[in-house]
Amino acid sequence: MAHDKPANILSQPTAVWAVAFASVIAFMGIGLVDPILPAIAHSLQATPTQTEMLFTSYLLITGVAMFFTSWLSSRIGAKRTLLIGLALIVVFALAAGLSQNVESIIGFRAGWGLGNALFISTALATIVGAASGGTSSAIILYEAALGLGIAIGPLLGGLLGSWSWRGPFFGTATLMAIGFVAIATLLRKDPEKPTPTPLSAPFRALANPSLGFLAAAALFYNIGFFVLLAYTPFALVPLGVSSAISLGFIFFGWGVSLAVTSVWVAPLLTRWLPRTRVLWIVMPLLAVDLAAAGLLSHSVVGLIVCVIVGGLLLGVLNTVLTECVMEATDLPRAVASSAYSGVRFLGGAIAPPAATLLAATFTAATPFYAAAISVLVATALIMIGHRYLKRVDGVEESLLEEAEALTAAA
Repeated sequence: MAHDKPANILSQPTAVWAVAFASVIAFMGIGLVDPILPAIAHSLQATPTQTEMLFTSYLLITGVAMFFTSWLSSRIGAKRTLLIGLALIVVFALAAGLSQNVESIIGFRAGWGLGNALFISTALATIVGAASGGTSSAIILYEAALGLGIAIGPLLGGLLGSWSWRGPFFGTATLMAIGFVAIATLLRKDPEKPTPTPLSAPFRALANPSLGFLAAAALFYNIGFFVLLAYTPFALVPLGVSSAISLGFIFFGWGVSLAVTSVWVAPLLTRWLPRTRVLWIVMPLLAVDLAAAGLLSHSVVGLIVCVIVGGLLLGVLNTVLTECVMEATDLPRAVASSAYSGVRFLGGAIAPPAATLLAATFTAATPFYAAAISVLVATALIMIGHRYLKRVDGVEESLLEEAEALTAAA
């Protein structure tokens, strides 16, 4: 990544460290429940489709809330938005851990999604605003926190899940409570309050052809993303891989792969090639990887390799797609990101239960094939909308834009 050389990445106010710590925990929430899905299904006598609704409720509410977070934070300030988000995560993660049936956990994961949307949409601006004498270092620290959270989430879920499926929920609630106290006490002043944005701004933004094509492509792409992440644990169970710790290590590898290519490989590729060309090349590769997972759905080693390779490809696509969103229009980046993320998360909400229904109706390989087709639809949308996306190519992005892209991509 083309970062300005910082004087010392560790020379940051305690407020920056507080938000960075909370950011690690917030991004861990994406993959935290992945290793315990089979355990929850077994312990609570839930069907795979019911269990996959843990992803759907979380992502659906996160997506819907993304349309409104910029409106809220521009009125009540970043610190209050962060604290409300953290408080919601603590309450709903604790409630999920205490639940006695899968329906309750589904509902509490929805509340968790609301809290996460409020937090992650505000954390980057807060870190930059709280930094003193080292803004570039603060951004690098934030990117490291994001990558660390995505990678550690499945591993922590697996480790705590080996004790009980309730463990990851209680662990998240505890860590987020520490984050809440840290931000409440250490973040003494709000970063500069932004200009209030209209409630309708993200919805009107989707009428812009370039943003509309990117959002539609991201919806279909995210179906592929979450079939790989959320359905694969169930595909591995009949092959003898069902323990939380085993699944945790597999998806820890996925998370590390995604983090590495998000932070380092994607910026390198976009220096060599126009962004749309990177999408044209890597999206079909992801479709091939998903199709290979379908062909190898009877093989433990084959599925694990497809998961790791998929992580490498997803990291590139997440970052490059969101960089395109940042550059595609003259809209404020917060508005464009809110509109794009809201639509994108809907694809993630649809995919997990749809995958298990397809597997139950046809074969264990069918969801992977359907995901491959969905990613090819996303590729076609990027190609069809190319004439609206000319301005996204060949634009040198700033350090802040790169960090914003990583945030929205997560």
